[in-house]
Formats: sequence, structure tokens, C-alpha cells
Amino acid sequence: MPEARPDTVRFAAVGDIHCTKDSAGTLRGFFAQASEAADALLLCGDLTDYGTSAEAKVLADELSVVSVPMVAVLGNHDFESGTPDEVRRILNGVGVQVLDGEAVEVLGVGIAGAKGFCGGFGRGSLGPWGEQAIKLFVQEAINEALKLESALAKLRTPRRIALLHYSPIAATVEGEPMEIFPFLGSSRLEDPLVRYPVDWVVHGHAHRGTPEGRTVGGVPVYNVARPLLTRTGDGKGFRVLEVAWQEAAPEPVAVAAAG
Repeated sequence: MPEARPDTVRFAAVGDIHCTKDSAGTLRGFFAQASEAADALLLCGDLTDYGTSAEAKVLADELSVVSVPMVAVLGNHDFESGTPDEVRRILNGVGVQVLDGEAVEVLGVGIAGAKGFCGGFGRGSLGPWGEQAIKLFVQEAINEALKLESALAKLRTPRRIALLHYSPIAATVEGEPMEIFPFLGSSRLEDPLVRYPVDWVVHGHAHRGTPEGRTVGGVPVYNVARPLLTRTGDGKGFRVLEVAWQEAAPEPVAVAAAG
């Protein structure tokens, strides 16, 4: 007999926790509330403030109250001290699945995760031209987009979501100063979402951005940065999103190569 599946799966999504050593004892209530509100917890990067093992250990302890599956990606702050693998190891130790170009299945829903990177949107995207430093910067954005595409391509579940730190579209960073738009995300992250459709995308990073937008293909994108949700949401600081079950998966979209 096939395993029974719920009609909907609820995900509590939040990014930009920015846990510090002084956060001990301050986040358990928040995580407990998120755990009670959903069937799984999605963490969209900047989980620590400086990416230290001490901060990661505090966060791991605060997450001990969560009783549902946890899936995360790291953010730029989690790389600040140069030890993202240690942050990942500590969080793995308390049951957090930290994705970096991988895919997992949670309660019948496929999740593709990558940190992403910056570089700008649309015509404002930085191109790989000129100095070697510029080319390396752009290559990092391309590499992160390829990680996302690889993860999406692995999913075979009928329902799928994408988990990022940086935004794939400009709409959800609107509200931030225009001068920093290029550092908040990259349109290169949107391309895999056109080829491999998902139900929705969540990201963080843009604390003063906009809660919702859509890709060029109409896929909903949600900015779940905790500072934004605390200011504009219902005060909980996380967002609950649902995936309704269906038997047929959306088909990958054929995209003509640019000439």
C-alpha cells in the first residue's frame, strides 16, 4: 500500500536569524512557535551573525525545541569567519539538513537548496568582462545558479520548492536602497526556476525588501527575512506557506539557448 500523504504540507520559513553568543535563551520561544505552526521548518541563511562555531552552537541549542524536520541554506554572514563547514557540521548535529546544491524530500515535498549570490538583476546584471576580479565575481554567481539547477534537476517529487538566501528577482528586494540592489541577488538564479518549475521560492537577505514577488514564469517568490516579517507581517517573524498535494509534477520547460 502506498504511504498516505496529507492534503497539504505547511512550511514555516524564515531567514536572517543572525544568532550571536548573546542570543542564548532568546530564540527558543520563537522556534517553538514556528515548530507548532508547521510540519517543517525552512531556514533561509544568515543563521549566525559572524559565522563562528560559538554562534552556531548557541543556535543549535535554541533549535533543540523544534520537533519537525529542519532544512536550511547558509547565508553570507555564515561565511564571514571562513568556517562555513563548521557551522554546517554543528547544525547537522541537531538534525538540520543544510543544503548547498543538494535536494532532499520532506513529507513528500522536494526541496532544492543553494545559497545563491549577488550580481544584479536584468539589464543591471554584472557581466564577465574586464578585470579578472570581475570575471571571478560573475563566475561565483554562475556557479551558485548551477548548484540550484543541479539540485532542481534531481527532484522527482510531484511538489517542489526552492530554498535560497539571495533573491532570484528584483521584486522582493524593492524597498532597499537602489544602490545596493546588485548585492541582494541575481537574475542568474531565476534561470533554473524557468527550466525547472517549482511551487514557490523562499529567500532572505533583503531586510527592508518586499514580502512577495513572482518570477518571469509566474512562480511565487517570498522574502522571509526575519526583520522584514517582524515589521510587516503579523509579528511572529516567520511565514507559513503551504504546498497542496497533486499527483503530476510540473514538467521542465525547454528553453532555447541564447545566440
